[in-house]
Amino acid sequence: MKNICIRRTGGDRTLELREKNGVYYFVFPRLEKIDFIDHLFSTRLGGVSSGCYSQMNLSYTRGDIKENVDENYMRIAECMGHGHSLKDFVSTFQTHTTNVRVVTEKDRGKGPYIERDYTDVDGLVTNVPGIILSTFHADCPPIYFVDPVHRAIGLSHSGWKGTKGEIAVRTIEAMAQNYGTKTEDLVTAIGPSICGPCYEIGSDVAKEFSENYSEKELSEEGILIPYPNDKYRLYLWNAIRLSLLKSGVKKENILVTDVCTKCNSDILFSHRVQHEDRGNLAAFLSIRE
Repeated sequence: MKNICIRRTGGDRTLELREKNGVYYFVFPRLEKIDFIDHLFSTRLGGVSSGCYSQMNLSYTRGDIKENVDENYMRIAECMGHGHSLKDFVSTFQTHTTNVRVVTEKDRGKGPYIERDYTDVDGLVTNVPGIILSTFHADCPPIYFVDPVHRAIGLSHSGWKGTKGEIAVRTIEAMAQNYGTKTEDLVTAIGPSICGPCYEIGSDVAKEFSENYSEKELSEEGILIPYPNDKYRLYLWNAIRLSLLKSGVKKENILVTDVCTKCNSDILFSHRVQHEDRGNLAAFLSIRE
């Protein structure tokens, strides 16, 4: 494995870097211990894309060559193991909503393999083995949900709008309604994304969060930190964690990333660093067949 320097936030090493056939990706060791799922979070390393998409771009909508993105997905499929192919991925169609789609066998392949027949979907849930749920990221947090009792999973994209709208709660509700999931059984993880000290926002976004959280929650939970010149620092990880706790997820079952995309923009795409000239990272989660 290459000697890759990872700048971490906090003292807990909740994520570990893995490598397979030259592809580098992050995993949560705690999730690896759950024997019926596979998961990973991609890095920029190990793909075939070039230029501003270098190397492991997983978006078909940013201008990259389709054949390169296809190859990148095939390499991710190999990392996921179990003979997966492009036909097994199901992707979100993200527009910063709190909409969650229930993925069935009929959805298999929607995204990389066949055209999606839906839009405005930022969260996915399923209990179908072999399907790989996929969400896209370049600073916004992914949230992984695993129900080990009912063998169901969920994966959501939670930018500031999704976090404010509590897509974490909407995802749990979808799992409860469709699979009988109980929040006290869930194991959840907030994946690599922009950390609070790197996420400067203006008073407009701060006002949005002030309308959804009490002043006590904003301060005591460390969600919104005032800075000079009418600026703030927004700690999305803390806001998502609070939503999960209030939903009934056990504290010990909430894993929070220690890897910031902006702090590690040499190996991770970051919208705050690269702006529109970049590829997308992706989070993946599947149930083993």
